[in-house]
Amino acid sequence: MTEQIRWLSTKEAAERLGITPRTLYRFIDEGSLPAYRFGRVIRLQEAEVLAFIDSCRIPPGSLEHLYPELVDAGKDASATEDSRA
Repeated sequence: MTEQIRWLSTKEAAERLGITPRTLYRFIDEGSLPAYRFGRVIRLQEAEVLAFIDSCRIPPGSLEHLYPELVDAGKDASATEDSRA
């Protein structure tokens, strides 16, 4: 038996992602998120929206560039402790 596709409107998809419809349209236009046009209506498959969410997961340790002063300060502190020993 074939699994039935659950379709989301652009409004539902944007709400699910927590973004504005404009950002959703940008993701679609960039090819990051697949969408389908049926006449004048654009729809997204729920499973593909969920897969997109999973693909956006941030791996631990990948945001150090956002707080370099804290990371550098921690390294400096440990270097100072090493020099005292």
